[in-house]
Amino acid sequence: MMNKKNKILISACLLGNKVRYDGRDNLIDSDFINRLHTQGRLIPVCPEIEGGLPTPRPPAEIQDKFPLRITSCIGEDVTPQFLEGAEKAVEIAKREGCCCALLKSRSPSCGNLEVYDGNFNGTIKPGSGATADELMRSGIPVYNERQLDQFIEFVELLDDCEPEAQRQTG
Repeated sequence: MMNKKNKILISACLLGNKVRYDGRDNLIDSDFINRLHTQGRLIPVCPEIEGGLPTPRPPAEIQDKFPLRITSCIGEDVTPQFLEGAEKAVEIAKREGCCCALLKSRSPSCGNLEVYDGNFNGTIKPGSGATADELMRSGIPVYNERQLDQFIEFVELLDDCEPEAQRQTG
């Protein structure tokens, strides 16, 4: 049986796609990421784009968590677009059989451990973004680019275990 490696959902900006709010990217310089990309295992997604927001766009931050409310710096409520993008990202991850996600830290969509505090002054607080929340609720582990060591360890562990699992099911 052919060894089919797990796919990984990744924030498109981390692969160099210019989809950030300011039209730039957050390219990761990592041999491991480059190898996964070459192997065709990375599934890029930008939840904000999936939700219908343009690039560039005004920066947005989470104002309230329950119920979720995300606004741009000019006061526009962009919660619906962020929620739609989160739902689409989960659909893509499930359709592609992604084992985990590597997302942009601190983003109101993708942040998994911390986000900006909603005051548009660069202050960070513990919390997670709309897409990271939905992925984690769906059972998909989420890492960010500041957790690259843990991410690599997780993927390598899955890759090491996979042939054994395939032998048992094949």
